[in-house]
Amino acid sequence: MKKLYIVCALALSVVVFTSCNEGNASSKVKSENLESAKKRDVEISKGAPSISFDKTEFNFGTVNEGDVVDTEFTITNTGKTDLVITNAQPSCGCTVPQWPREPIKPGASAKILAKFNTAGKPNRQNKTITLFTNTAKGREVLRIKGNVTPKAK
Repeated sequence: MKKLYIVCALALSVVVFTSCNEGNASSKVKSENLESAKKRDVEISKGAPSISFDKTEFNFGTVNEGDVVDTEFTITNTGKTDLVITNAQPSCGCTVPQWPREPIKPGASAKILAKFNTAGKPNRQNKTITLFTNTAKGREVLRIKGNVTPKAK
């Protein structure tokens, strides 16, 4: 048992002493990485972008099954840095969103278009589109709801 402790202690000391001989860590830092980090820190210090909507919910009322409902949501960047929407995820395949792929400058507005295909979706409907953004919250949810009159069988 003593031999096992001695071997473990010896192995641990070899690992500790060899890992400490790597040299000065500051000599491994690249100057171009420092410059990009400084620029990033200046952007971060401005604060996260903020988003506001003209509406977050659209009620399409009552439509017939098979109709395609279109709507648009207007978003405005009310923050001090560029707003980026990385993805717009619908709650199902019957809803198709289109969103701006380029950054939205502070004070600028953009449109998010949404199409909801009611085929095979009778009765009361409540669909969502989740926006993944670089805001402090990180996610924003838009809703589309209404009633679909079923086709006569």
